[in-house]
Amino acid sequence: MAIKPTIFKADLQIADMDRGYYGGHALTLARHPSETDERMMIRLLAFALFAHERLGFGKGLCVDDEPDLWRRDLTDAIELWIDVGLPDEKWTRKACGRAGRVAILAYGGKPAEVWWQQNRNKLERQAGLTVIELARDETQALTELANRTMRLQCTVQDGEVWITDGQRGAHLRPRLLQGEIHANH
Repeated sequence: MAIKPTIFKADLQIADMDRGYYGGHALTLARHPSETDERMMIRLLAFALFAHERLGFGKGLCVDDEPDLWRRDLTDAIELWIDVGLPDEKWTRKACGRAGRVAILAYGGKPAEVWWQQNRNKLERQAGLTVIELARDETQALTELANRTMRLQCTVQDGEVWITDGQRGAHLRPRLLQGEIHANH
């Protein structure tokens, strides 16, 4: 019998000063049994960074040809494809062919650095691709906020992100390796 995903609920309030986006979102995240809290919370961070009324979570780890998050237009064309982690360069090229924009949130410390060095030359040729690196200690602080029921406030200003649950918080400084975070919202 297959192990079912664990369901997390997040009430996420976003104040993104960098792009003038302010909104509240009631989100349901299904954490696959093989997914860590860190990866799930980075998916939540990705939602905050790219928040939009049509942004939603994909089927995740159990489906190879879907992103972690995506935004489709009213004709069902993929406007934005977001992957979390260290995706295969070939899958990233395929995603760039399917979507108007693609964003990768790479994390994990040294493995992320090695992944970028190994894939940089090929990825830099992809138009519309944004690659963001997250520092290991910062994603670990974000992981501390993981709870089955979360009430989180997220503030984005000058490229930095603060997320708090009212008691604890995480301060992240996403490092842009390629592209633009807020090109063509």
